Amino acid sequence: MTIKEKAERAAVGTTLDGLLKYVDKDPKKNLTKLLDVAEKLLAGTFPKKYLDATRAAIQNGDNVYYQLAMNVLNDLDRGMLKKMLLAMGLGAGVKGTKAVRENREIYKCNIPFLLLMDPTSACNMKCKGCWAAEYGHKNSLTYDEMSSVVSQGRELGTHLYMFTGGEPLIRKDDIIRLCETYPDCAFLAYTNGTLIDEKFCDDMVRVGNFAVAISVEGEEKVSDERRGEGHYQKAIEAMKLLKSKGCLFGISVCYTRDNIYSVTSDEFLDNMVDLGVKFGLYFNYMPVGHDAVPELITTPEQREYIYYRMKELRNSKTGKPMFFMDFQSDGEYVGGCIAGGRNYFHINSAGDMEPCVFIHFSDSNIRTHTLLEGLRNPLFMAFRHDQPFNDNHLRPCPMLENPEKLRDICGRTGVKSTNLIREETAEMLCSKCDKFAKEWAPRAEEIWKINTHPNPKTQYYRDTPEGRAEFGNKE
Repeated sequence: MTIKEKAERAAVGTTLDGLLKYVDKDPKKNLTKLLDVAEKLLAGTFPKKYLDATRAAIQNGDNVYYQLAMNVLNDLDRGMLKKMLLAMGLGAGVKGTKAVRENREIYKCNIPFLLLMDPTSACNMKCKGCWAAEYGHKNSLTYDEMSSVVSQGRELGTHLYMFTGGEPLIRKDDIIRLCETYPDCAFLAYTNGTLIDEKFCDDMVRVGNFAVAISVEGEEKVSDERRGEGHYQKAIEAMKLLKSKGCLFGISVCYTRDNIYSVTSDEFLDNMVDLGVKFGLYFNYMPVGHDAVPELITTPEQREYIYYRMKELRNSKTGKPMFFMDFQSDGEYVGGCIAGGRNYFHINSAGDMEPCVFIHFSDSNIRTHTLLEGLRNPLFMAFRHDQPFNDNHLRPCPMLENPEKLRDICGRTGVKSTNLIREETAEMLCSKCDKFAKEWAPRAEEIWKINTHPNPKTQYYRDTPEGRAEFGNKE
């Protein structure tokens, strides 16, 4: 950070110290004051109606978002809360959002708010249907390579970083070091939780800008069936330790045909809230890799179920005091597919820049290309050109719901398979999605027509002057 940035951070940090002490005196009354400051800090990043709704929630003790706010205040270490607010608010919200939007105009390509990377392909588990289980201990990014990614990303405006794998906490010392080096960025790791110990929790609190999402698959029997006997209890013990130390953590849930009702049940979620979980990140099962099990893909009936179930869970009166996100069903809130650098992209443990964590094809590598070069190479530019892949944002993905789109992109850009064990062509991957795509399309159309949808005010390539000229849209 520059001297000016450090001074600004110190000033905002001092303000936050005072506000947090003020809120602690009378949380319900004084949370509104904290929200007023946050609104100024985020400088229009979020629509005013959402902030107004949050204010109303604070005044209603029965509102689940008030309950979530109180859980955050009661459970999180104050130093960690302050540092995370600085990273998410000042770093990502103010600095990052402005820079991302400006650089999209300057470079005429996608610039992401968020970047995923795999520190290592190694994992200490072998979960059913997981492509990472195939990879073994073959590849790792060095610390310097990961630091270079974050440094380059910051220059473009990217201030949010997530670690996948493999099991990223095999590299937990290097991850903590990155958090120390880039305090204005926020970091998160998707983890099975088995490597979380007391020292690591202390390190999380010390750096403050790092959270974890622990993978669970529902109740104990269901979770252990996919992740191995004893995993559920280990995950629960990790959550208890994280809560006792004042750490921020959530859950990562891959929902499948077998577990979808378990992982969205009241019993399961109430237990997660009691354990200290603050957010739930949900992913539809994707049949990636040679060991994939297409039969685990949800049925159309189940996809419809989770679309409505997520609305129930987020309802301020009937929901749960957690922040929920379903990366497949929430396309309507972000304008469809967010991959290819539109909102995020993925770097695997061999350095390949991939459009999505589930789409293992590339024409760029961080060892031979800068991030900006990769974003402007044919694969990512094809994603930018073609997004949204469907105007029905309940069918956002170019692989699962629109497999003909991924076939076309891979064919015309000539990208290589980045499967780290055996090549998986676009045809091999997409053929596993054709059946679901065909079955889901008519039901998705029905759901789309009978519901109102938010307007995320997204500008696609087709809305730019160049896009209007190409597509003949004069509006």
